[in-house]
Amino acid sequence: MAVLFALGIALVVQGYMHHLAAVGYDSAPVNGPSGSVPKAVSQGGPVIDARNGAVRTVTPPDRTVALTFDDGPDPVWTPQILDVLRKHQVHATFFVVGSAAIEHPDLVRRIMAEGHEIGVHTLTHADLGTADEWRRQLEVQGAQDAIMGITGHAASLLRPPYSSGNGAVAGGTWSAMQASADEGYLTVLSSLDSGDWRLPGVGEIERNLAPSGPQGQVVLMHDGGGDREQTVAALDSALANFADKGFRVTTVGDAIGVDTMRPATATEQASGTALAWGIRLSGFVVTAISWALVAAGAVTFIRAVLVVFFAARHSRAARRISTAGRGRRRVDVLVWPEVTGRVTVIVPAYNESAGIEAAVRSIVASTHPVEIIVVDDGSTDGTADIVDALGLPGVTVIRKENGGKPSALNAGLQAATHNLVVMVDGDTVFEPDTVHALIQPFADPRVGAISGNTKVANRGGILGAWQHIEYVVGFNLDRRLFDVAECMPTVPGAIGAFRRDALLRVGGVSDDTLAEDTDLTMSLCRDGWRVVYKDDARAWTEAPASLSALWKQRYRWCYGTLQAMWKHRGAVVQGGAAGKLGRRGLGYLLVLQVLLPLFAPVVDIFAVYGLIFLDPLRIVALWFVFLAVQFLMAAYAFRLDNERLRPLWTLPLQQFVYRQLMYLVVIQAVVTAVAGVHLRWHRMERYGSLRVPTGQSQE
Repeated sequence: MAVLFALGIALVVQGYMHHLAAVGYDSAPVNGPSGSVPKAVSQGGPVIDARNGAVRTVTPPDRTVALTFDDGPDPVWTPQILDVLRKHQVHATFFVVGSAAIEHPDLVRRIMAEGHEIGVHTLTHADLGTADEWRRQLEVQGAQDAIMGITGHAASLLRPPYSSGNGAVAGGTWSAMQASADEGYLTVLSSLDSGDWRLPGVGEIERNLAPSGPQGQVVLMHDGGGDREQTVAALDSALANFADKGFRVTTVGDAIGVDTMRPATATEQASGTALAWGIRLSGFVVTAISWALVAAGAVTFIRAVLVVFFAARHSRAARRISTAGRGRRRVDVLVWPEVTGRVTVIVPAYNESAGIEAAVRSIVASTHPVEIIVVDDGSTDGTADIVDALGLPGVTVIRKENGGKPSALNAGLQAATHNLVVMVDGDTVFEPDTVHALIQPFADPRVGAISGNTKVANRGGILGAWQHIEYVVGFNLDRRLFDVAECMPTVPGAIGAFRRDALLRVGGVSDDTLAEDTDLTMSLCRDGWRVVYKDDARAWTEAPASLSALWKQRYRWCYGTLQAMWKHRGAVVQGGAAGKLGRRGLGYLLVLQVLLPLFAPVVDIFAVYGLIFLDPLRIVALWFVFLAVQFLMAAYAFRLDNERLRPLWTLPLQQFVYRQLMYLVVIQAVVTAVAGVHLRWHRMERYGSLRVPTGQSQE
């Protein structure tokens, strides 16, 4: 949270500095009532002193030009203007914008080093005449802090943006001038506007600068805020013209005989330096995030392309095998013989009274010959009694003290009488042909484990629909990719088939992690076994029906997956099947299921930043593009699973609630893992919503 808060502050700073206000036409008069403006101001000289309650105005002496520049510093035009001033050996006053000064501190220091004067032109070029009091103070003090931090001096001259001559001062601007005077500032307007902000041409600017008499002037020009090529060209000839007519060109302070800059105190300089570095740091953070967003977007798009491509490839391969298996001649497909041997189905059960009957009855109804071992792991709700009371043939109940799911599975494994083993959770039901479809890849002797297709049974309501979408799109598309890439990291506990001898060779089911299914699958991969996915072997399971239950379940899953990834990190440098798991599977999990979710809050915060400070239409358009990609990928996944598209109407809402819940789970799991906290097992509440399938997919 501290990181996200700091990020939010950085984005607000950058949004305020660069997008809330912008440099515009300095000489555009501010509209508004002017009745409250004293005549001494509206009809007086361009330098206004309203300190101490009295209003005095000053005009430079005859044949004296106070040359001023606004809106800089600019990395292109300010150096050229300084070169022209040095050529003519004259000095000027530069009213700098604080944000530009922070971006180009070397130019500010050069201005000072070459004898010129610096004044305040606000922090972001905000209109002080319409700004609230808090913003006026921020704008003026922020620019002053920037100047002090860069130069070590404080400025006493202020020029409000969007001001011109005295006659254009409106009531709001005058109020801002008075408030600034109370803080010690002299306001400097202009009496001779070059008009360079209109880009009228060099000749027109020169004519605007030609003196019409001997009276002193405060000349307004610009070294920033746009293309100042005409300003540079006109300045050279104008300075020569002033010299020919006997005018002295100097700074505002020198023209009126006032020292306008004082050394900043150590505290003031430190404060200014901190402001400058803070703004620079926030700029760096925003730039880094922008590039990271581009990278994250690219990774997300590449992932979408990859999973769809590999899912299509997986589906085509499955269809070819199916076609060849029906007797059609296919020379490009190796057709394995049908697997018909008996299977041991192990059902670990702890307080599964709500769904154990449906689960066992569905397995007994399998079209494939099975023996069923229900391992009651110290249940206190009569789970074992319910199974015993069913009196179903081929069902054995093992009662043991509570030792956790891995110990229950190992107990069932020791009691199994067949080499092909199917493991199923006590809250899951099978279709009649699930077991037969699931074990067919065992015809290939390289296959050591098979993942089935887990379907959400209680998919009613928005939360159920969201989990249904996640199972079909997130889990099953990924499993197709993992199958083709030969790097399957997880055979889910709800439905998985294994070779018993392969399990015994890796030491059975380990309790080292909270994701025993992922840990076991990775162990098999590292032992050289292939792990595949059978999408037509369906199992129906209960999903959490509340956000609290969902949080606990996914927290355990994510934490356990992190434990398994760390345990099997050595696979990254191994060869063969282990190397494929390490470099492909673990790499995919790290990037897509850890790093991207960790970055997701930044994406959301940046989206809010874009809606407020950038182009909201562009941000919304990008969101719709992202949503369209998600929808197309989801629609394809639903088509592969023969699912109706109706639940996809909840997909837009999923981006605002479910997605945030999932990435917060990842963040909490990562923090817990890094902190070394041991997470205990969270058992999901059972709802008793499962029913024995009738043999048809519950679409």
